[in-house]
Amino acid sequence: MSWTKTAWEAGSTTYKQITEMPFIQELIAGTLPQEKFAFYLGQDSLYLTQFGKALSLISGRAHQAEHVLEFARFAEGAIVVERALHAGYFRKYGLTDTPAISPTCQHYTHFLLTNAALAQVEIAMAAVLPCFWIYKAVGDYIYQQPQVADNPYQEWINTYAGEEFGAIVQRALHICDEVATTCTPAQQTAMTDAFVTASKLEWMFWDSAWRLEEWPV
Repeated sequence: MSWTKTAWEAGSTTYKQITEMPFIQELIAGTLPQEKFAFYLGQDSLYLTQFGKALSLISGRAHQAEHVLEFARFAEGAIVVERALHAGYFRKYGLTDTPAISPTCQHYTHFLLTNAALAQVEIAMAAVLPCFWIYKAVGDYIYQQPQVADNPYQEWINTYAGEEFGAIVQRALHICDEVATTCTPAQQTAMTDAFVTASKLEWMFWDSAWRLEEWPV
């Protein structure tokens, strides 16, 4: 069994919980309160900046020239392509690009940056994979549901269920399977642990938007 199949099985419960979240279900129905989606967008903008940095760090540490180039492209996609998606919604909702970072966003980005800088590079690659793979899986799941006419979140849905994003995800999956073959069983287990932890942080990220999370006073 490939490493990615093992990792997905290990994180499958979390993925199912994500699809059942009120945030996702109301996104599908087009009934998600604008305030919650706006909170999500603001935090996602902060997240993507740090995610791009994590990808760049991995690019600089990758062992194969092909992987160096791929992770550099991933970083560009995180900063340029996905932020372009945000731009229209930011204008629509009158948002600024610098909201205060939430506790969950800070925790998640620190987890990624720490792994990208200090962990074995293969483990770092596994840690950033859920942001690609789970978003694609969730986008596909949403797209398979009955579509609501004039859903205000349709552009978001189309982006993550689209073929262009799917091609990026497939490249990331291929790289992780490739590098896993060079790892010991213990190292592969560490890769899976990092993947599962990041998957749980994906759940926490959407949940924090649903709750409009604030720092304790």
